[in-house]
Amino acid sequence: MNPVELKYNKEHEYAKVEGNIVTLGITDHAQESLGDVVFVELPDEGATVTAGKSYGTVESVKAVSDLTASISGKVVEVNSLALETPELLNTDPYGEGWLIKVEVDDLSPLKGMMTVDEYEAFLAEEEH
Repeated sequence: MNPVELKYNKEHEYAKVEGNIVTLGITDHAQESLGDVVFVELPDEGATVTAGKSYGTVESVKAVSDLTASISGKVVEVNSLALETPELLNTDPYGEGWLIKVEVDDLSPLKGMMTVDEYEAFLAEEEH
């Protein structure tokens, strides 16, 4: 269910690395936990995000959740489709529902993220 090529964190967010561009989004588990997503707040292109800091929010019918950057860098693209159609986070979190793309100089913070196997083990532990 969770794509193998991604890295995952304990906040149920993912990072997809393509060269020095990292795409950030929420996992399928996160969207299921949130319920129907009704609003997304994201930084503007050109803004800087910092690893471990909030860069936006996802609002659902149940709650408002902070989005936490897993990497530091400059926002080079914002998914305007997700802003206009927030339910994409529910229907396609790994595809059309990505959030931002960040240009990074240092990929080392991603070393602390989980592989798909580690993430799925983490999910299984969380459910107990």
